[in-house]
Amino acid sequence: SRKVKRVKVNGVGLLYEVAGKGKPVLLFHGNGGSHEALETTAGQLVRAGYKVYAIDSRGQGANEPLKEYHYRDMAEDMYQFCRKLSIHKPAVYGWSDGGIVALLLEIMHPGTLKMMVISGANVKPQGVVNYEQFKRDILSQNNPLAEMMVWEPNITDRQLAGIKCPVMVCAGSADLILPEHTRHIADAIPGAELRIVEGEDHGSYI
Repeated sequence: SRKVKRVKVNGVGLLYEVAGKGKPVLLFHGNGGSHEALETTAGQLVRAGYKVYAIDSRGQGANEPLKEYHYRDMAEDMYQFCRKLSIHKPAVYGWSDGGIVALLLEIMHPGTLKMMVISGANVKPQGVVNYEQFKRDILSQNNPLAEMMVWEPNITDRQLAGIKCPVMVCAGSADLILPEHTRHIADAIPGAELRIVEGEDHGSYI
């Protein structure tokens, strides 16, 4: 029952795939990826009885590339996506950049989400392992989508403390994100659950 569709929100066109029936779950992929990166997850959720929306973020996947990118724009895209498709109180799983987008979505529009799971996400660029080398490598690429990761996000502890929906914060034990940074995110969100997947890296546990 998988259907691939397109929708115009917040001034950009987004491709998304929808499948299944039941309570809504949104899947947000990582930087430079597409909804296909979370295909296994989508299939598991559909079989478990959920209606799954897997979305290509702005300028990525099958969407038209852009000259400039910001996480807050992506979060606003997802909010308007929910409004336009009349999706009420979805759960969200966000991986890497998708986790950042999930956090900002609930920060910018409190009460939108029923719950969220984020994995391999950071709230400051410096939360990445070997940030200075990471920064040099990224800036040598002349890629505006990748460059966003050098300067953003800049989510404060106060903003994290304002998140009221249930949150699970995940990462691999060998993740691209510093372990202490992942723990800090979980500590800053009231009632958040922390889960570290032993022996896994930034993407292998997906």
